[in-house]
Amino acid sequence: MDAVRKLKAAFPGHIILADMKTVDTGAMEVEMAAKAGADIVIILGSADNSAINESVRSARKYGVKIMADLISAQAPAKRAKELAELGIDYINIHAGIDQQMMGEDPLYILKSLKINVPIAVAGGLDAQSAAAAVISGATIVIVGGNIVRSSNVTASAKAIRESIDNPESSPDVEKSMDEKTIELLKHVSTPNISDAMHRKGAMKNIHSICIGTKTVGKAVTVQTFAGDWAKTVEAIDIAAAGDVIVIYNGSPHIAPWGELATLSCINKGVAGVVIDGAVRDVEDIRKINFPVFATSIVPNAGEPKGFGEINSQIQCGGQTVNPGDFIVGDDNGVVVIPRERAYEIARRAVEVEKNERRIRDEIKRGKTLSEVLYLEKWEKH
Repeated sequence: MDAVRKLKAAFPGHIILADMKTVDTGAMEVEMAAKAGADIVIILGSADNSAINESVRSARKYGVKIMADLISAQAPAKRAKELAELGIDYINIHAGIDQQMMGEDPLYILKSLKINVPIAVAGGLDAQSAAAAVISGATIVIVGGNIVRSSNVTASAKAIRESIDNPESSPDVEKSMDEKTIELLKHVSTPNISDAMHRKGAMKNIHSICIGTKTVGKAVTVQTFAGDWAKTVEAIDIAAAGDVIVIYNGSPHIAPWGELATLSCINKGVAGVVIDGAVRDVEDIRKINFPVFATSIVPNAGEPKGFGEINSQIQCGGQTVNPGDFIVGDDNGVVVIPRERAYEIARRAVEVEKNERRIRDEIKRGKTLSEVLYLEKWEKH
């Protein structure tokens, strides 16, 4: 409660909100927060009704307001109506960080609410979504990560404040989850993704042939045998625009891929090619500047015998790849993301990138990496 007391002393003319997340002993915790100087006390909307009722009674006794936070609440729209009937003063529609990573959007819930209680909204909001929240009926907009993890906290806070004060609607173009995932992955690096996957997903010994190129797309897999390039070329006809062809060839000494196959990929709109094996014609491929990743470069090719299969589970660079998994390749290497977790990992990779941006800015201001990360404090002895 000391933080509440200090805030109240520093900002006596402002409303102080104590985010208690109370789930039990509601009366006692509301009393503590009220006596420390809070004007609004947050309790969990998923708390038992007995705790809700005690919190409301205590709030009336001590002259404060109660906000119910619906983070992780089941059927939040239904629960919001119940809480309003129990006397809650404010409802907070809140998508937690892990929920956001899974695609939950607090604005979607906000738009479905029909209650006569002021509504707050929180969870991954930026300037654009903060404006959308106001337009959708939010009275209070709560923003955290997109300010504190920004490289320029003041500028970010100002932009969000202006969007809240002067909200403008933007075109609401509905995108599929795959489209959202691809868009997010285009803005992060393979190291960001590997970190988001807890150091998993990186293919071994596969490197970019055209430095500076990047590929992002869903996998069309090819299992073939040393030098047999029939299935690798046939996969181009099967691949859709934006797909990445992923090949296990079984040998770093005979190429199943070259310039002509690359030109065919460009005609089809294929996003890139990853080969656990060799590639040739690299001078011509580099002139085209197409994203090709391989384990080695050789001059010789094999014969189109037609063994193998397309769109089955394969191993590539020591990683299991299924058709439809998401592939990202850049100058650092190639990572594979299981399709069932692709959106989540993409969102988490964006958070990794934001955090690295903040660390980078602190280093530019004069700190060392070990100082920023408090390495000595967390060393294992």
